[in-house]
Amino acid sequence: MKSPFSDAEFEKLKKAAAILQEAESRLPVLRTLSWDRSLADQFFKSGEKEPPKPVYNKVDPDPSLALVFQARALINGDSEVHHWLHRFADITEETALLLSVVGTPLFHGHSRALYGGPTSPVADGKSTALEFARRLDNLLSEFDASSQNLQPPEKLTPQELKAHLDKALPEHFGDAAPRVEITRNVSAKAAAGRDYIKLRADAHFSDLDESQLLQHEALVHIATGFNGAAQPHFPILGESYPGNARTQEGLAVFAEFISGSLDPRRFKRLADRVIAINMSAEGADFLDLYTYFREQGDKDAPFEAFESARRVVRGGLVNGGGPFTKDSIYLQGLLEVHNYLRTAVRAGDPAFIRLLFAGKIDLEDLGAMKFLRDAGLLAEPKYLPPWATDLRYLLSYLAYSTFLNEIDLKSVAERYETLFRS
Repeated sequence: MKSPFSDAEFEKLKKAAAILQEAESRLPVLRTLSWDRSLADQFFKSGEKEPPKPVYNKVDPDPSLALVFQARALINGDSEVHHWLHRFADITEETALLLSVVGTPLFHGHSRALYGGPTSPVADGKSTALEFARRLDNLLSEFDASSQNLQPPEKLTPQELKAHLDKALPEHFGDAAPRVEITRNVSAKAAAGRDYIKLRADAHFSDLDESQLLQHEALVHIATGFNGAAQPHFPILGESYPGNARTQEGLAVFAEFISGSLDPRRFKRLADRVIAINMSAEGADFLDLYTYFREQGDKDAPFEAFESARRVVRGGLVNGGGPFTKDSIYLQGLLEVHNYLRTAVRAGDPAFIRLLFAGKIDLEDLGAMKFLRDAGLLAEPKYLPPWATDLRYLLSYLAYSTFLNEIDLKSVAERYETLFRS
């Protein structure tokens, strides 16, 4: 198919994308906001009474801002692709400003501009992640005791989990399988990057942790990164940045859900983090958040409560009033991705599902991706999770849930009200 752009215009767009990719690569958000493991050690040594005092290295925004300025001069047009690159430029500017004010009261405003917050509208434009989180928290709290009995035991050592992943990953990625490392200096139980998964050396894992890492980190985050980096015209699609974080995290949590890897405790923890972000925005400090997470389900896991509180205040204000709002996007993204997939089923074209894996994209960018695909300028994704490769179960589930959503649950519940009351 003939390109919708002249050769000169297409070269300008590719050059602009390459410049934006360079600008974004100078802005490592999570690495800049990371805490050294020693802060956790000091916190517990103090008897859990002295809040951590992280020190951040601010990023000079000027080099990235100068590159964005260069890229903007090349993006002259009104196609979906031009709009996508303009949005990328806008978010890269905002990211540069965010990283120039880490640890200050200004941080929270830039965080909300990039990621939204617990009260930002999602999905239908009316609901919020905070409303969803509170409903989830209440519902799952009612089943807390029984759900804990269903929790798989954390009996896998990091070495055993590494051996399992080292066997499973090549089945999906072949020779390109991401490496698995064991290290002490990682805050979460596990973390992933462009081509690796890190396991915390003193953590223990369950078989569900193994499945979650495979589905969430490897088969979504790493796979979409590989697919995007392999795009012949726009390898910028391999980049993680705040502008695609909501859809990427929503897709990754949906992958856990559809593969049966999302257990109640983890689902509740995602909800609790949204509630905690709102608490911090209203003034709760690190110690308040730590206590909250201990009460919510980490009674016997102080390090995990520390980690959850850290995620809320990293880069912002430990003493309250300035959280990092990124963790509110997991539920926001899940709602939006789920609704997109349901709508794609109605359209009757599975290509719209595969399009999500062409690279690291946001749902807002799908128009540009379809434009490029229809023009023959977007490669098909090479790496896909099994549920997106064999669509039979996904399509059946989504078709069923789409119909189920049209049923009035209130009238159904009235039939069983006497039974539940008794």
